[in-house]
Amino acid sequence: MGVRRLAGLLAGAAFAAVPMVAQEVTAIRAGWLVDVERGAILRDQLIVIRGDRIESVAPGSTRPPAGGRLIDLSRYTVTPGLIDCHTHLIGEVGLSDVLLPLERSGAQEALSGVRNARATLLAGFTTVRDVGTYRAFVDAALRDAIDDGTVPGPRMAVAGAYLTVTSGGGEVTGMAPDVTIPAEFRFGVANSADQVRERARALLNGGADFIKVIATGAVLTRGTRPGVSEYTEGELRAAVETAAEYGTYVAAHAHGAEGIKRAVRAGVRSIEHGSLMDDEAIALMKEKGTWLVADIYNGDYIATAGREEKWPEEFLRKNDETTEAQRAGFRKAVAAGVKIAYGTDSGVYPHGLNARQLPYMVRYGMTPVQAIQSATIRAAELMGWQDRVGSIAPGKYADIVAVEGDAMADLKRFEQVGFVMKGGVVYKAP
Repeated sequence: MGVRRLAGLLAGAAFAAVPMVAQEVTAIRAGWLVDVERGAILRDQLIVIRGDRIESVAPGSTRPPAGGRLIDLSRYTVTPGLIDCHTHLIGEVGLSDVLLPLERSGAQEALSGVRNARATLLAGFTTVRDVGTYRAFVDAALRDAIDDGTVPGPRMAVAGAYLTVTSGGGEVTGMAPDVTIPAEFRFGVANSADQVRERARALLNGGADFIKVIATGAVLTRGTRPGVSEYTEGELRAAVETAAEYGTYVAAHAHGAEGIKRAVRAGVRSIEHGSLMDDEAIALMKEKGTWLVADIYNGDYIATAGREEKWPEEFLRKNDETTEAQRAGFRKAVAAGVKIAYGTDSGVYPHGLNARQLPYMVRYGMTPVQAIQSATIRAAELMGWQDRVGSIAPGKYADIVAVEGDAMADLKRFEQVGFVMKGGVVYKAP
């Protein structure tokens, strides 16, 4: 049995609907097609797919290839598969018990990741950047299982673990001081430039696709302060230089303005969160071409679910202190022309709700087309994957999603994706 056939059957068993497996030629008739490269909405288009790749895009009057399968999405808005650049697929959702990762085995965390990957794919997100897990390299194992067809899920680029200082934003904290944390939870701990280089090498040699460094304190880590820098500019530069030797980059978790500026000057590719950025930080990001990945929906989920589920009061307070500041900074960044890619921090909120942020992007300064671009071609550019995903164009993977009606009139409709294709395989059909 082939890998692609196995992926389809696994998807069918999990989704209670057997997906259509990629044939030699498939044609999709799209009512509205979002051309994210040109920023245009095209009516009545025909997409031809051969195997797992897009072969052509032409007006709908074009005759479909003889003998191929025709999928009629003439009542749907069709976009490239969506991309979330800030996810955490491994483990369980919720922070009422901050020590839960220590109470579960690696196998349990991985199997939760399988479930989370499936939910993400069915929500129309065919590619994700997974930006860290407490237990090292479980994300890499999930990526590999998806790639070889063992389980269904999005394409993944993974960080392997957090690169963080001792007791910093990437550590599991909150236990008694005499408790010893297993080594796999502290794989990325580094407290000097030399240690940063050594740990970055270990992560990349161990299977990470890029480096995720915790440049400031965190909202959802006990004892840390979002506005306080946790690495010097020199230490951050050590991570950037090491990543560059491997042909990859650094994504920096950074809330505080000073931490953001240190990270940008050090040469990181993206700032994650950016909650307390000031005008100088925004101008510096624009000047250096640094990407912003801001989870501007997430604060509302934390404020509501966090209080209902009795998350630590410290987390709720820090969330209240950063949410509106982050959104104000995001609006300024959009106006300034900072490069922005879509990222939601899924894993803090339940997986599969990734599209909830799209209307927030419009509310805080983007046009609907810009919001979709941030979750497609712009996200692909950030990842360096624009040659394979991010737009519906010849030669790229046939990663395609569709929403009934004119979804661009109300991006909230993307919460109800009706069609999902990844690599020519249909995982969800109307």
